[in-house]
Amino acid sequence: MPHYDLVIVGTGSGNSILDSRFADRKVAIVEKGVFGGTCLNVGCIPTKMFVHPADLASTPESAARLGVDLELRNVRWREIRDRVFGRIDPIAEGGRRYRIEHEDNANVTVYEGEARFTGHKELTVRLADGETTLTADEFVLAAGGRATVPDIPGLADVDYHTSDTVMRIDQLPRRAIILGSGFISAEFAHVFASFGVDVTIIARSGALLRNEDEDISRRFTELASQRYDVRLNRRTVRVRRDGSGVGGHGVVLDLEWPGGEETVEGDLLLVATGRRPNSDLLDVAATGISTTPSGHVVVDEYQRTDVDGIYALGDLSSPYELKHVANHEARVVQHNLLHPDDPIASDHRFVPHAVFTSPQIASVGLTERDAAARGVPYVTATQKYGDIAYGWAMEDTTGFAKLLADPRSGQLLGAHIIGAQAPTLLQPLIQAMSFGLDARSMARGQYWIHPALPELVENALLGLPLED
Repeated sequence: MPHYDLVIVGTGSGNSILDSRFADRKVAIVEKGVFGGTCLNVGCIPTKMFVHPADLASTPESAARLGVDLELRNVRWREIRDRVFGRIDPIAEGGRRYRIEHEDNANVTVYEGEARFTGHKELTVRLADGETTLTADEFVLAAGGRATVPDIPGLADVDYHTSDTVMRIDQLPRRAIILGSGFISAEFAHVFASFGVDVTIIARSGALLRNEDEDISRRFTELASQRYDVRLNRRTVRVRRDGSGVGGHGVVLDLEWPGGEETVEGDLLLVATGRRPNSDLLDVAATGISTTPSGHVVVDEYQRTDVDGIYALGDLSSPYELKHVANHEARVVQHNLLHPDDPIASDHRFVPHAVFTSPQIASVGLTERDAAARGVPYVTATQKYGDIAYGWAMEDTTGFAKLLADPRSGQLLGAHIIGAQAPTLLQPLIQAMSFGLDARSMARGQYWIHPALPELVENALLGLPLED
């Protein structure tokens, strides 16, 4: 039974922990799949590499309003796909080979196989040629998560995709059904529709992106309904195979809603109903680690589990399930491994997120719903894109920024933007919240380039009805 100073499970953000300062430690890395984790292989990086050409493909419609006639002649799906994974796959393999072969990793042993705890600080890895059990003084659990698949009658009997597989399909469908109403659904709906696919979105609730601020969710639902076939308040009661689809792999969804029953047909079904942490696959309870009802590993502010010497980070333990959060937590864990007597805490005060759909969406901090539920005093201001010079030039009639602030101090509590370059425009607001810059100082204490999109933020700040 080999014993190590440190075992790291997962090669997403967890793989970034090791550097030359760990050269004197005996280390093992365990990976059950592809090196690089969710973000590199099936998440934020490849999806954005599809979103960018989708943005280009969707420009003819918006350009025509401005007197520019463009034509989308063709979408070379396989060329787009192969460009994406022709860049990503070598990076993943390069990361693997570096850990296995490079002299910098002479103290590192890589185990490729699925692992699960079989005792207190005992991790059994199922390898291609058998099993081995590892023990260690310290563990870092960074095993990520996976797509969830709902228990719907007939679903297991049809061909369907999740976000883990849909980006590698060989050809575009004529009709795509997306089951789910969150950010994965919103991004893939934009990609497929921009490439000429008829998209139907099936949502259980009455709105898309319902975890966003209600005004953002309402506006996005309105705009999406103009572009896609959006079915709200639907319950999927059955999934059936439809031999008339492309390649004989079509599907039919039987739906129930307050208005009765209906069916939806498509050539491709994308199940985008969320993700879950891999704590059950690791069987973390066997080593004494607690989990939340959602399956996330319980950690303290220092990323420590309730078992001494075991840390967890990223999607396995974080309800945010965002790469920039996992990277931050990896840096915290790295420091705390190296300096156990002087630990630092993770900072989750102002965690932003973005949805790269059309239009783009970005958010940080409290929504109005959050503030009201917590009894936090707040004032709001909303600034339309069309009422600033560059937004007026774009003839943007739908985008806006919405800010929440403390009425007395002017400290920003939340910021939510829907429209062009929303994630970029949000960044100075994240900075202001993180470093305590109040709305008055931010608005008046610097120049804002005119006419440029950041004036959206400036005017929203100026519009906050703060107390004197």
